[in-house]
Amino acid sequence: MIRTLAIGILSTFILACEKLPDPVVPDIPREENNEGKENNGNDNSGETNTTMPETIKITVSGKTLPVKIEDNEATKALVAALSEASITYEAHDYGGFEKVGPLGLTLPANNSQITTQPGDVILYSGNQIVLFYGSNTWSYTRLGKIQYESLDELKSFLKAGEGNISVTFSL
Repeated sequence: MIRTLAIGILSTFILACEKLPDPVVPDIPREENNEGKENNGNDNSGETNTTMPETIKITVSGKTLPVKIEDNEATKALVAALSEASITYEAHDYGGFEKVGPLGLTLPANNSQITTQPGDVILYSGNQIVLFYGSNTWSYTRLGKIQYESLDELKSFLKAGEGNISVTFSL
């Protein structure tokens, strides 16, 4: 009796399933053929902007140098802001080895104890940018490095020891 009942239920279930419409399968976009396209090794899946650039530009007194940027959350946020507009701020000498100034926005910090080198572009306190023409050890978030030919060129570019400068970052 139980067997007959089970067969009856199973038969009813099978008949009901035969009457169900075919499932709707959404169109899945095909993967793009990336042959011949440059891949900078950055995975920006889920982001709406284009691939992360390897460099941004820093301009002081009409002269522009590239900054090779790090791949971290702070630089991603900085690049996102720069995709909207260039950022200009005032920087002043501090300690005889750096120029520092308020960025005007806060970036996500991922500080670690590092010893800076000339040319380093550093995030301090989440909203200050430090441009090094000397060295210091502290807890910072590294943003990148100014690409320069010689220490004299870097010091001249940053007007080391000469007071305030206007700094512009752009893409």
